[in-house]
Amino acid sequence: MKGQRALIVGGSVGGLFAAHLLRADGWEVAVFERSRGALADRGASIGTRDELFAIMRDIGIALDPSAGVAVTSRICLDRRGAIRCELPTASINSAWDRIYRPLRAALPEECYRAGIRVERVEHSGDTVTAILADGARETGALLVAADGIHSTLRGQLIPAVQPRYAGYVAWRGVIEESELTPQEHALLFGRMSFCLPEGELLLALGMPGRDADTRPGHRRYYWIWFRPADEAQGLPALCTDAAGHCHGSSIPPPLVRDAAIRDLWQVAEATLAPPLAAIVRRTRQPYPHGIFDVETPRMAFGRVVLLGDSAFVARPHVGAGITKAALDAKELADALAGEADIAAALARYDRRRRAFGSALVARGRHLGAYLEAEATRRGGAERQPEAVLAEYGTAGKIG
Repeated sequence: MKGQRALIVGGSVGGLFAAHLLRADGWEVAVFERSRGALADRGASIGTRDELFAIMRDIGIALDPSAGVAVTSRICLDRRGAIRCELPTASINSAWDRIYRPLRAALPEECYRAGIRVERVEHSGDTVTAILADGARETGALLVAADGIHSTLRGQLIPAVQPRYAGYVAWRGVIEESELTPQEHALLFGRMSFCLPEGELLLALGMPGRDADTRPGHRRYYWIWFRPADEAQGLPALCTDAAGHCHGSSIPPPLVRDAAIRDLWQVAEATLAPPLAAIVRRTRQPYPHGIFDVETPRMAFGRVVLLGDSAFVARPHVGAGITKAALDAKELADALAGEADIAAALARYDRRRRAFGSALVARGRHLGAYLEAEATRRGGAERQPEAVLAEYGTAGKIG
């Protein structure tokens, strides 16, 4: 494919993985990212997997997999703060920007165009054209739609596929490691800690500090709390700012209403283990966002393919979003390598990645089933702490 041009819509990690791997096979790439600012401050804690670092090494980015925060066990705390059960495990927790920053830095500036929105695509024989918001047209032999859960291009190609709301939200927050008391640090740091109020789930763990700092005392502590919220009123209320403007299914942290945060603090005091309630109370800008999943019946459309969250979004319980995007990009590049028939290569990519994406979405739904508001009201979906600790995340290789 030497010399052919690939248009990549979306400049987050999925688009960057695709850009690097296609360039390595001789493609000319152009990445179009609608946001003008840097994306490095987005995201928070992520689990890491060997497959992710192997793909980064293929790109030429050598990251030490151990340069994160080691997790030695999973624990579930009861209402008094005692350890109800513990499961030994071994993993490394990292941060989203630790993956994004080196990917972005390694891509030549001439390959990346920020502040550019792609409105739609058009096919013509062996070419595909991206129509930009300003009316400009960009043409290539391949277009990779890596524009996320609310993909504009997926909406054009298969408008019936829309994000499905799970019936609950995730509140997230981060504090500095130095803000933990000695007692909290001894109990929590180095473990993945769970708390299971009725129909809810909170987990918390250490992560690298700013600029991927892993020095003791300079790391951070991250928590995510899943809580039911109905789609008609609960979710919009949480995502409405003090001026009365609803931001959709999420809201920028600085705009979360003080009353919503105070309510969260009160529930934390009443239902969480005291150390975790104290950490939630200490968090300066917690923020909520709705939990959705997406499952597409098709990933290839002529010279256009969907990749990453534009095709499949699994709930965060599986902890595999970035690795899934990297594996999608690798499968795409492998399918195209040395293949003169691009349509056949994309069909092969579609078959291989669609089965995996569907399986991952199903796993996320299984892990989140008892959190869904309707399931909680019906009863019978509650799960034992030992089962939650054993099943959380995705074990082993996910490729």
